[in-house]
Amino acid sequence: MPSGQGVMAFDYGTRRIGVAIGNSITQVGQALKTISHASAEIRFKEIEALLKEWQPDRLVVGLPVHPDGSEHEMTQKARRFGNQLHGRFHLPVIWVDERYTSAVLEGDAKMRDNLDSHSAVLILEQFFAELTAK
Repeated sequence: MPSGQGVMAFDYGTRRIGVAIGNSITQVGQALKTISHASAEIRFKEIEALLKEWQPDRLVVGLPVHPDGSEHEMTQKARRFGNQLHGRFHLPVIWVDERYTSAVLEGDAKMRDNLDSHSAVLILEQFFAELTAK
């Protein structure tokens, strides 16, 4: 990845979507917000506004799987969400295994209120760690 690229990460859920931003230089994520509107169309409008404001070069979507790595219903929903992001906004989407992100944060009382956006930060930082390891 060329240096200085912005990356926006999403922790997809059927009720809430956590959003974080980071860049390939610092490789640190920052929680932006949790989108919780019931209407999918309004959710995508909020995402579009964030994309216009932050102008990331690529998107990262957390892919929920069972502890053994097998897929389940939410895996398919997250894939569909990522495919919709790609189709609507024409940015590359990278999938990151998110099986332990929420569990890491659940014990932290300060994070509970913003669990989704902070989960997106962990997903983003995991993406950066995988880049560094390559």
